[in-house]
Amino acid sequence: MKFLILGDWHSELHEEAAFRALTTLGHDPVRFGWHEYFKPKGRLSPFLLPFYKAQNKYLLGPLVSKLNRDVMVLVKRERPDVVFLYRGTHIFPDTVRAIRKVAPRPLIVSYNNDDPFSPLQPRWLWRHFMASLPECDLVLAYRHHNVTDFLDAGAKQVRLLRSWFIPERNHPVALSAEDQARFGCDVVFIGHYEPDQRVECLEEVVRQGFSLKLYGHGYAWDPVIGNSPWLKHLRPVRLVWGEEYNKALCGGKVAICFFSKLNRDTYTRRCFEIPATRTLLLAEYSDDLASLYQAGKEADYFRSKEELVVKLRTYLKDELRREAVAAAGYHRVFADRHDVVSRMADVVRWLGEVSSREHGSSV
Repeated sequence: MKFLILGDWHSELHEEAAFRALTTLGHDPVRFGWHEYFKPKGRLSPFLLPFYKAQNKYLLGPLVSKLNRDVMVLVKRERPDVVFLYRGTHIFPDTVRAIRKVAPRPLIVSYNNDDPFSPLQPRWLWRHFMASLPECDLVLAYRHHNVTDFLDAGAKQVRLLRSWFIPERNHPVALSAEDQARFGCDVVFIGHYEPDQRVECLEEVVRQGFSLKLYGHGYAWDPVIGNSPWLKHLRPVRLVWGEEYNKALCGGKVAICFFSKLNRDTYTRRCFEIPATRTLLLAEYSDDLASLYQAGKEADYFRSKEELVVKLRTYLKDELRREAVAAAGYHRVFADRHDVVSRMADVVRWLGEVSSREHGSSV
């Protein structure tokens, strides 16, 4: 099948991962990214940047109109079997309706990692995305509760598509002495700042004497932990990508995981990436995540900072148990097909079912 994947395309974890997985499965994906549309070039770029950024943020203006026109040119030229809207915030509903009129008509699938129904999300950000839902043949939901949300918003068919890990990027690695000095620690947390329990939990980790490594967006973390006597020594917090990210996970004896309250998450991408590195996953408890990994056997969970500390003491003083749980989690994440290629194989199968049901044929 020929896929046209439309998305921002600024990260290798999202559209690019799907693109490569579909290629691995023997399909023919085509890229269309709008990230570069909003990067002015030339001598006037410093003056144009605010104007470009405003269009990217508020999803209107000549640049957004141009990218939608360019999408239609590409659809008519490539004649894809499937148009994959990956977080299609910038694609106008009129553009989606026009795609449906192209002959032969491609199937249209929409996917989005964020929760557009969260009361903490700005409604204007999702206006094009939401208005396009009824035009899509298949909508993919990141989390269970969004399945019903999408159906109520007019989606015809909805499937749960969890996030994934990428085996080439998330895997066990033996650290060199230099890397061990840089990344080695009792506890590692990689993620963004949110005003929930994560700062209190991380403070308690350090207060109890465990060594902690913290990675993420420094612009959000640094002002917050600058006021903490237990965490301020971790400034400046910085991002880790690619192999550095993998080494940072492998360097922790235990990797902890918090859920985004902004997106009302009950799991997150790192719930697959951490076990894939054969590092012990210790996550906030949710019924959803507990259905994926057996507590105390394949991963473990905490509901409070006190329980977090108890679990850390248990696993950090018992290396054999820690390694056994980490190894079982590693095997589980592969056995249950949480890798990106398996995810895209599911998408292809679902599209075949949609095509067969609606058109009496398979793609």
